[in-house]
Amino acid sequence: MDYLNVAEARGRPGLKLVLTAGVPGPWGESAKAVLKAKGLDYLPVRQVLGEDNQELVEWTGHRNAPVVVHDGELPRTGWLEILMLAERLKPEHPLVPEDLAARVDMLGACHLICGERGLGWNRRLMMARDLVPSGPPSEAEPAIVRLLRSYGYTPAEGAAAAGRVAGVLGHLADRLHAQEKRGSSYFIGDDLTALDLYWACFSALLDPLPAEVNPMSDAVRNLYRPQDAVVRDAVDPILIRHRDMVYQRHIGLPLDY
Repeated sequence: MDYLNVAEARGRPGLKLVLTAGVPGPWGESAKAVLKAKGLDYLPVRQVLGEDNQELVEWTGHRNAPVVVHDGELPRTGWLEILMLAERLKPEHPLVPEDLAARVDMLGACHLICGERGLGWNRRLMMARDLVPSGPPSEAEPAIVRLLRSYGYTPAEGAAAAGRVAGVLGHLADRLHAQEKRGSSYFIGDDLTALDLYWACFSALLDPLPAEVNPMSDAVRNLYRPQDAVVRDAVDPILIRHRDMVYQRHIGLPLDY
């Protein structure tokens, strides 16, 4: 991907999306997928993993990615903020159902994937657990220390994370099996919603796409693959079939990051 640096991006009008360069982080990939599904063009802006990104902080108030900046509006970092901005900017082909009950259902399931203490959050806790040295967490590398603090890591939280991830995976698989019985390939109704995109992108934290379409480094690929049997066993094949369908029909391959 051809990134702008922060100085270049600050002077440009329109929609800008800050992404971690060279790493297919699920929150960033989800933001890209949402904007693509909505047909919204954006300028990609570089954030560097593990660095202070001081220019980015001065511009947006945030060190990490993704961040969406739309003209003079406040920067948005949360998955829901980014989704709702996209819905407002281009209401055609909505990714959030109009029906209130379906809307509540979908957003709740999205939170299980993207939100605090959700699938992504707990996979980060598992990664942090595996990266923590045998000594105190403060003796870890600075980037790891920031990760531990951001996600409220404690040994107890790290130990509980795998079971929480497995619970979310079981819920998602049950939904897809029920939908399959009624003849739908999607999580909600018969059309694409944000939930389908979020699962497809966050599935990287469990079963990364093959190297020929996702040329991530071996180090990141190994980090993304869970070692816990309880999590590996919870990845129902229907979840991977759904992931592949969404990439083929809606997101596109190969990944560009």
